[in-house]
Amino acid sequence: MIEKTIPEIMLLNDNFSRLLGIKIIKQNSSEIVLNLKIKKKFMNGFNLLHGGVTFSLADTALAFASNFNGKKSVTIDSSISYFIKCNTGDILTAKTREINSSKKFGIYEVEILNQENKLIAKFKGTVYRYIENIKS
Repeated sequence: MIEKTIPEIMLLNDNFSRLLGIKIIKQNSSEIVLNLKIKKKFMNGFNLLHGGVTFSLADTALAFASNFNGKKSVTIDSSISYFIKCNTGDILTAKTREINSSKKFGIYEVEILNQENKLIAKFKGTVYRYIENIKS
């Protein structure tokens, strides 16, 4: 039996990310790539993608990246900038990059791209690392 990775276990236990349809595309200690398909029910009153969907995709990518090696990490600060609107049917991909890491803190950047590889949004998050490891 193949053991599940920490991101796979986290996704199994993350009802909201599963509700959004977030999928793991690539995972290793230096990169997490996730995606989701934009559904009509994700649109706001102006028929634009609700910003919370994009933020949630980025936040999930941050969580998977910062916890990948087993050190329990939680977000203590995050921000996002939106650049291009999204349409129903678009496929958004979140690509995570670690900017800085120390024993107690980690800083990550997440780029959200559409299926044409255009930058939709950029997210930055800081995590606090607990002393204990994640229990599987």
